Amino acid sequence: MHNSTANLKKWGAILVLAAVFSLPLFAAGGSEEPEATEEQSDSGERSIIVHSGQTPLEVEYITTAEATEQGYEAATLAGGCFWCMEPPYEKLNGVIDVTSGFSGGELEHPRYRQVVEGGTGHVEVVQVIFDPHIISYAEILDVYWVNIDPLDDGGQFCDRGDIYRSAVFYHDEEQRRIAEQSKRELEESGRFSDPIVTEIRTYEEFYPAENYHQGYARKNPVRYNFYRSGCRRDARLRELWGE
Repeated sequence: MHNSTANLKKWGAILVLAAVFSLPLFAAGGSEEPEATEEQSDSGERSIIVHSGQTPLEVEYITTAEATEQGYEAATLAGGCFWCMEPPYEKLNGVIDVTSGFSGGELEHPRYRQVVEGGTGHVEVVQVIFDPHIISYAEILDVYWVNIDPLDDGGQFCDRGDIYRSAVFYHDEEQRRIAEQSKRELEESGRFSDPIVTEIRTYEEFYPAENYHQGYARKNPVRYNFYRSGCRRDARLRELWGE
């Protein structure tokens, strides 16, 4: 739970960025009172889903079901601002699709406005669809670590708050094993004296963000580079990982 000062700082940063980038920050969302139900996944785990009454956003992307049908796999990764997590994966051989969105929360089909206001439990993520015959899940994680600050439990870089915390959402037991091993190897490497706070969490659902968020770095390179530089993301990454 963040105090009022932290919330004011968070909203101040959001409003400044919205003004600079002309983001449609308050895009329309549902107005109906949401209803909550308890649901059980195929693995037997229970979760609370809050049905917002909102319809899915019309975003073209490869779903996890479609990926499985085509022999691909999905990796769902939270590393702060999803704009910045798309480019490292889009250029990799074997990556089929990268989509910005939200995971880890309770609200069904959330809108960006609802997530940044808080209370939905979601974090910003990218969902990476990849061909495991070309690139492995372990290699996907290798790229993940060097693009985040795994020591920061209050957000990532200039983006503060729970929605920007880092996390790896595993889709099955094999991914959990690989993710935990990858984190353990980083902890035991001696690179950092502070603890690795990135969570390894069960994947439950992914909801894509609005279309204006998808491929933001490619569509708006000047604004993206201004934001990334102002956020000191690359400066901090160099401090952590070197050139």
